[in-house]
Amino acid sequence: MNTDATRATLLGAGVVKRPTRLADGRELIYYDDPGTTLGEERAVDARPLDPRPATASMRQDPLTGDWISIASNRQNRAFLPPAHLDPLSPQTPTNPSEIPSTYDVAVFENKSPSFGPALAAATGDAPAADDAPLGVDDLAQIGLNRTRTSVGRCEVVCFSPAHEGSFGTQSVVRARTVIEAWADRTAALSALPGVEQVFPFENRGQEIGVTLPHPHGQIYAYPYVTPRTRRTLDAVARTSPDLFARILDSERAGGRMVLEGEHWSAYVPFAARWPIEVHLVPHRHVADFAETTDAERTELAPLYLRLLRGVDALYDTPTPYIAAWHQAPVRVGRDSLRLHLELTSPRRAADKLKYLAGSEAAMGAWIGDVTPEAQAERLRAALETVPEVTA
Repeated sequence: MNTDATRATLLGAGVVKRPTRLADGRELIYYDDPGTTLGEERAVDARPLDPRPATASMRQDPLTGDWISIASNRQNRAFLPPAHLDPLSPQTPTNPSEIPSTYDVAVFENKSPSFGPALAAATGDAPAADDAPLGVDDLAQIGLNRTRTSVGRCEVVCFSPAHEGSFGTQSVVRARTVIEAWADRTAALSALPGVEQVFPFENRGQEIGVTLPHPHGQIYAYPYVTPRTRRTLDAVARTSPDLFARILDSERAGGRMVLEGEHWSAYVPFAARWPIEVHLVPHRHVADFAETTDAERTELAPLYLRLLRGVDALYDTPTPYIAAWHQAPVRVGRDSLRLHLELTSPRRAADKLKYLAGSEAAMGAWIGDVTPEAQAERLRAALETVPEVTA
């Protein structure tokens, strides 16, 4: 059996989208590179799989109003498997992985999700939660022993079928395909009942807590506006709706810029928290990836690759990082919160990491290890050793 080739959809830049399902009903989507050598048909997942775990539940912290998802099923996820048992590689007779066919880019629902598969209303194969959140107003209320079902979606984004690597090791063509997938999934996930914010990200390195060396990222579709974004909304409310534009103008006039293109700029922020911290921001206001133009996505691919390779050029070994793509919530703040990357690393020297201890972890009161100006100078010097990315 094979997937139905007639369901293919042509996206931007010549990327082809091919949706299918895994044996337990989870959604799997192949995104083919333009000019791919892969055929149209893909094998069907024939594994005998257990039913999907029940959707997790959330509990509210009455001291902060934050919601904590209790997802005990995550305890069973894979931990540093050998290459021949990589769950993100294409299936073989000896490796019953998550992806039946070889691929360029693949996106699928996480087997052990923190949110979902239940949604606020039944949609496709996703059931409705009995006590789904009733929107942002319901979740903003604070009380004792409040719980809600952790509706939403968690997806894995595989950048390559290779066993090892990261986003920065991909080609420009492949990076462009991933960006197209981010935009497509942002639009689709934002339309799901009960989803309030969509967050694409990549964790890189065991020091960050990565349990699979396979080049991949994730997308979380939350049933609430995240605490970090709520703080940003508050900052915008206390200043002005054009806060992101003002920050970008200030940084472009200052001494912490590291990369500039026609549509994007990267800089070390004025009040950087981490030993390595870079923000990558579009020049015009866009709320999320779904709102970016073809020209913006096309420029982002080589620019982002060069930034990541510049970070790796700081030391002789690859640098661990979190690449967090902050997007505006689905229903609030879309005219003021701008899509942007916050790339952070705890690496403060070749053999030293910054650990979050008393002040940062307990009180959220950060102490910087180096000045942002020194960070920017070191990163600019590293980027000078990285050639322009063209392939």
